[in-house]
Amino acid sequence: MKPDHKIIKREFECPSCGSKNIHIFHDKKNVPVNSVLNCNTREAAMAFPRADIALGLCGQCGFIYNTLFDSNLVRYSSECEESQGYSPTFNAFARKLAQDLVEKYSLREKKIIEIGCGKGEFLKLMCALGPNYGVGFDPSYIPGRSNNEEALDGIEFIRDYYSEKYATYQGDLICCRMTLEHIFDTAAFIGTIRGSIGQRTDTVVFFQVPDVTRILSACAFEDIYYEHCSYFSPDSLTRLFRQADFDIIDLRTAYDAQYILIDAKPANALQGYYDPPPEPIDTLTELAADFKKTYPAVLRYWKIQLDKCKRESKKVVLWGGGSKGVTFLNVIEGSAIIDYVVDINPHRQQTYMAGTGQQIIAPHVLKEYRPDVVIIMNAVYRQEIQHDLSQLGLKPFVTTLTRHAESND
Repeated sequence: MKPDHKIIKREFECPSCGSKNIHIFHDKKNVPVNSVLNCNTREAAMAFPRADIALGLCGQCGFIYNTLFDSNLVRYSSECEESQGYSPTFNAFARKLAQDLVEKYSLREKKIIEIGCGKGEFLKLMCALGPNYGVGFDPSYIPGRSNNEEALDGIEFIRDYYSEKYATYQGDLICCRMTLEHIFDTAAFIGTIRGSIGQRTDTVVFFQVPDVTRILSACAFEDIYYEHCSYFSPDSLTRLFRQADFDIIDLRTAYDAQYILIDAKPANALQGYYDPPPEPIDTLTELAADFKKTYPAVLRYWKIQLDKCKRESKKVVLWGGGSKGVTFLNVIEGSAIIDYVVDINPHRQQTYMAGTGQQIIAPHVLKEYRPDVVIIMNAVYRQEIQHDLSQLGLKPFVTTLTRHAESND
């Protein structure tokens, strides 16, 4: 039976603009509700709580969100391991981003606020480069995690979610990276930040979020998971900030077009920033329809590849123990043939993948295991990973989740 490619209409209200013109285009049932929460036993991983996803596209503002999201099911704590700070590739990107922000906005001896600071790596970097003073908000922050923490004066970490009760904390730069996509009530959240700024129109707000146009156009199913309840295109992000009385200073994509970066200031008619109007919603609607049509074929492709490896008795590992890996293993039929997942983050190693139970191992374990196939969860790390494999004296077949991967390898 052929899948139904029609976009189903249901009655919901957009958390970004309030419109009820919502079209559901992607459903996935029974997915783990956390994908970066460490599971210390295989039993805990296999029994991990699950819930459903139903992505809806707002026909008014272009915002995409999980219409079935329940924030009570998601837990953020020190047991979460989201850090990408062990990757040279990611660290180079983060350092360049921090340097650019410091130079662009003359952030020297200024106050930096980071909402959703994780383990604090980026905030510490911003403060060291200035030098600047910082306040970071995140319930998953771990005191004493990094070696240089004590060397940086003037940084305060608050192990809590940012909310109105912290509106008295003022900053020259308010930074929020890879956090807005975890927040359901997006308009209320941005409104809280705008309210905390008040009349201080020189305050710069910087946000970084995944770009849903790349997810849809590449059918990057691995980037859809329960914690990510909100998905933005450059246009829907622009609409959200404008609605909250911000002017857009800069809007661009980065990291192989995976991220949208937006700089904004409180709206002020005297500032005169060029603020291009958002594009019509038609393009995003077409991308959503294409994703719905392509998604079954992409899943089928990976099932065929894993079935072939099983027939040929090839040993397969995934490289990347974060959210993408959890999604791949829980979505692709036949992923049980994969024994291990590799991750360079030592705080993930010796834990287990939520929902499927594969053990996460350090790269050096591969020297003994000797895999035939390595599937990389994020193609941006391919060169880095191939270097690590070469250093181990290994030459497996390496592939990525890039669409039509068979033509790229």
